[in-house]
Amino acid sequence: MELRDTQKQLLRTLPGVDTLLDALTAEIPAEKVPRSVLTASAREALEAMRRSIFNGQEPTVDLASVLTLAHQRIDTKMHPNLTRVVNGTGVVVHTNLGRSLLADEALERIKAVGNRYSNLEFNLATGKRGLRYTAVEDLICEISGAESAMVVNNNAGAVLLCLDTLVRGKEAIVSRGELVEIGGAFRIPDVMAKSGGILKEVGTTNRTHLRDYENATTDETGLFLKVHTSNYAIVGFTSAVSVAELVALGKERGVPVMDDLGSGTFVNFSHYGLPAEPTVQQSVAAGADIVTFSGDKLLGGPQSGIIVGSKKHIEAIRKNPLTRALRIDKLTLAALEGTLRLYRDEAQAVKKIPTLRMITMKREETEAQASDLMEALKGLPITTEALALASRPGGGSLPMLELPSCCVGITLPGMEAGALEKVMRKNDPPVIGRIENETYILDPRTLQVGDIALIADALAHIVEARS
Repeated sequence: MELRDTQKQLLRTLPGVDTLLDALTAEIPAEKVPRSVLTASAREALEAMRRSIFNGQEPTVDLASVLTLAHQRIDTKMHPNLTRVVNGTGVVVHTNLGRSLLADEALERIKAVGNRYSNLEFNLATGKRGLRYTAVEDLICEISGAESAMVVNNNAGAVLLCLDTLVRGKEAIVSRGELVEIGGAFRIPDVMAKSGGILKEVGTTNRTHLRDYENATTDETGLFLKVHTSNYAIVGFTSAVSVAELVALGKERGVPVMDDLGSGTFVNFSHYGLPAEPTVQQSVAAGADIVTFSGDKLLGGPQSGIIVGSKKHIEAIRKNPLTRALRIDKLTLAALEGTLRLYRDEAQAVKKIPTLRMITMKREETEAQASDLMEALKGLPITTEALALASRPGGGSLPMLELPSCCVGITLPGMEAGALEKVMRKNDPPVIGRIENETYILDPRTLQVGDIALIADALAHIVEARS
């Protein structure tokens, strides 16, 4: 492409990398920004300027202009990629926003072992190598009533590991109505195939009976698998076989029973005026040989997959070579221990574990926070209104549950809701809301201490930028 004379002149005017680096070094202390970042930013700024010239633009080309571009790139490179956000969506266990928030007790445990050596795999009583699972096994068994327990990196890993151990080369009987898919296209049939097990579907989508399992059982049957539909619900003309019924049949036919609870919970939500969700304790009490569930959803802890059940089956699972590939690190164990200790007193757990606190929050509490938010925004030229809307538990749990909430609708004159959502999302820290009926909505249920001030600051900056 033939360059015009003005383009050639602009290109010749560009400062060299060394000149730009010298200017940056003079402005920015070496201990604040590594030289590698300065160099990369200088080169990227110059390249961006060249591209704009080649594209026919006529930018201002001087040292100050290129320095401005370089500083923008330095700021981007030095800002953490993983950053906090303000969750105003009302989705409590928001998969895209990090799922469950950790309790202070969990964070304290992380700090206690994160910057010091620990007895991760060292038995202090014997002075010999120990198992990392012992840090939480007793706690899990105490809370769930299970005989034995272990933890891996997430529930998908837990399901894969259990199936690989229990049914490789054998059949696993599952109801058609329980062949779930969760986020990331994780499907029970695919996991079954990867584990080496043979999927045997019984029943229909909406109705499965005990006789379906009975008729499908053969000498090749290695497992009865029950999967809780934690992320969807089938309503109407339905029928499902309970864990207790499967356990009775399993004992009669010599077939173990595995119950994948998905989200999993230690708390009976019906005690808090919410729909009941199968608890881990109920599944264990019903006699399931293996129960799997997540640690970072309704449990309110770090990402992990928890496996509880009979000592015989847990021991076999521990010996599977996949266990090492799926094991969790010391920080996850520390956070999980801190979370589990709170469950010794359910009232404390509901009060101190953020996920439980937000899910059980009464509408009156959201009204008070909505009022505080609107009060904080009073001095700005914007319109706010209290709206009776619903929050969601999220995280593939309690799919039919809507939590009554008092939300705040925010309108800026001359700015559409989509534009406001975008600019709030680009704030530092980002504020994530939702749009309903062409109105930008913030739900107080998922706001944390200090978030209202951050929201007010973000909106004040937007107003100032538009004035």
